[in-house]
Amino acid sequence: MACSDVSVRDAVPLADLATLRVGGPARRLIELADADEIVEVVRKTDTDREPLLVLAGGSNVVIGDHGFDGVVAHVISRGVRQQRNGRCVLVTACAGEPWDELVAQCVENGHAGVECLSGIPGSTGATPIQNVGAYGQEVAQRIASVRVYDRAVREVGDLTPAACRFAYRSSALRNTDRYVVLAVTFRLDCSPLGRPLRYEPLAGELGVKVGARPPLAVIREAVIGLRARSGMVLDPEDPDSISVGSFFVNPILTSDQSRALERRVTDEFGIDATTMPRWPDSDGHVKVSAAWLIERAGFERGYRRGRAGISSKHALALVNRGGASAGEIVALAREIRDGVRATFGVTLRPEPTLIGIDL
Repeated sequence: MACSDVSVRDAVPLADLATLRVGGPARRLIELADADEIVEVVRKTDTDREPLLVLAGGSNVVIGDHGFDGVVAHVISRGVRQQRNGRCVLVTACAGEPWDELVAQCVENGHAGVECLSGIPGSTGATPIQNVGAYGQEVAQRIASVRVYDRAVREVGDLTPAACRFAYRSSALRNTDRYVVLAVTFRLDCSPLGRPLRYEPLAGELGVKVGARPPLAVIREAVIGLRARSGMVLDPEDPDSISVGSFFVNPILTSDQSRALERRVTDEFGIDATTMPRWPDSDGHVKVSAAWLIERAGFERGYRRGRAGISSKHALALVNRGGASAGEIVALAREIRDGVRATFGVTLRPEPTLIGIDL
């Protein structure tokens, strides 16, 4: 395959490829339909010393209004293969495979382990980068390997879960342009029942106890329902879904930081600290709810600054109310971050990747 065989377009508005619908033009955009095309184009771009942005589903990026003055590699590779391995199955999906379509296929085939990740927009290749997670599941729990093109050594290889260094909404693939994901392999259970539920609100939605194992299809339907009520399922009829999902990550505090926050909540604001949602980890760290902090800092659902606003359904989602610029979205995010820090002494960090714009 020669690079001349792929689709190449100039001055393509990147807003059209992003769920937030912001972003200026790409100097050049190349659509890449398989791994060989991706590797060849990336190698040529690196040889020519051109700036490169790899983009797939566009669901977790905020692209600046000036766009990207370089090559945008638009990954649209598709394909899924399965290999039975005892009581498990290895499911390998190309990087451009739409994530929710893959989850739906796994549920239909009786492959358990990602059912709680239903309804999440974006591509499969993006999931290991930020260790996508929701409702008690993370892809890190199920990833067997990640096939990548390593731009540093100019070779294709497989990263083990240990090499990926998965953490909460992060991995060794995040905040670096060294690796280009080509495919992801998941190790799933062969079972019509979901994995034991770990997230209490989801168990409550299903009318079962934590630890129960409802059928996969039942879990998927409940998860999509919960996400839709929060505006977290892409829907052209729902203006609250014009977002990148959660804009901020739930902060993880040390035990000392958590105690200081609880004292501040109680002493300065007269709020019962036990009402603050928090989840202690086994290592002594405590994850607290960013949405709770945002709302208590005075940023209610539906809050608006010009054409940018907070979703009326979920305080973590910043939405484009129609014609907003990336600058307006980030200005609102900055206002929220600074307000939470001034109120509670906790600094929120963004979940999406920012391209050509800073928070």
